[in-house]
Amino acid sequence: MVKERDDIGLKLVEALKNPHDSSSQESFAKAMELTKAYAGSGAVTHFGAVARLFYDLFEMFETGRDPRDK
Repeated sequence: MVKERDDIGLKLVEALKNPHDSSSQESFAKAMELTKAYAGSGAVTHFGAVARLFYDLFEMFETGRDPRDK
């Protein structure tokens, strides 16, 4: 499980550093769009929830698995 989390983290860093060459760009864009909608909804009670949501969404789009199943 730790190895997989490292892989997701590396893919996220790759998407940030090389947005046009990254194979994870679509996952990044989808996660960003949904996170922006959530942050703008007024439902956020803690700023850390926004970052965690983005990471979980990115992981979900990359792996196809529900992050709540951890």
